[in-house]
Amino acid sequence: MTVGAAASAAAPAVGENPSHTKAGRVRARRRRAAVEFGMLAPPLVLVATLIIVPIFIALYLSFTNWDGFTDPPKFVGMKNYVRLTSDPAVLHAATVTAIITVVGAIGCNVLGLGIALLLNKLTKLNAFMRVLVFYPYVIGAVIIGFLWSSILGTSGAVNAVLGKDNALPFLSDPTWATVTVTVVVMWSSFGVNVVLYLAGLQTIPASLVEAAKLDGASPWQTFWKVKLPVLAPTVTVNIVLVVIGLLRVYELILALTAGGPAGQTRSVVYNILTSSFENSQLGYGAAQSIVLMVVIIIATAGITVARRRSEEAVSA
Repeated sequence: MTVGAAASAAAPAVGENPSHTKAGRVRARRRRAAVEFGMLAPPLVLVATLIIVPIFIALYLSFTNWDGFTDPPKFVGMKNYVRLTSDPAVLHAATVTAIITVVGAIGCNVLGLGIALLLNKLTKLNAFMRVLVFYPYVIGAVIIGFLWSSILGTSGAVNAVLGKDNALPFLSDPTWATVTVTVVVMWSSFGVNVVLYLAGLQTIPASLVEAAKLDGASPWQTFWKVKLPVLAPTVTVNIVLVVIGLLRVYELILALTAGGPAGQTRSVVYNILTSSFENSQLGYGAAQSIVLMVVIIIATAGITVARRRSEEAVSA
């Protein structure tokens, strides 16, 4: 074969699009991959810098004994993890957080779904009520804590009305304080659940509801058999968001009770920050934060899997 013939064989035929050749397709794929990588690079760098790297740093510190300021970290193995399994402060904080999370998750979702059903029909009054219900969620947690502290504190507005002899220990008694914190956390959080449930209700085809009514279904049967199955993904998202938020509750407790009385309302995150900075035990605080992260991952995965299996059982 002559050189000219070889060149003509290698070159694309007249009228043939070079991108249709094998080499052209390879180059096109490489260009697309480069563009996609270029678009993903900034968020990946942010995730690595702000999430992944700090996690590995915390994991390393959890195996050390370090005050965060002076001597370099001293490796102590699993000592911090063993210690937190018998630390009364950690166990009490875990109990308080568990109570707030379980009660708060149930309360926020039941209350959020109930109010969403009441406000589903769009009227001027309902539009105003939607804004009013969501408003606490956009207020800073510290502001909410100070607000309710001024209302429910020993010298707060409620006890000022009740009088000294009839004053209620909303924030001064351990049991009352735990209940108060849980209720205030629910009040400040359920607004977003209302909005998400309202969005989910809008996706329910009107034809399904009308068909259920024509079949003689009661409002409760319509909700249970028609609306709730369609809302299943929304329920899952709401539960996961609430659980993650309540497991990390800190600012509101700081402003409302400062962990009191006598440390009875300290949450896990409150205890982590106390151990890390007030007590200068950064390694011990890091160990607690790693355990909390694992608990959040397990809880999120467990809720998602349980809900998926429930949906599969219903569809089957």
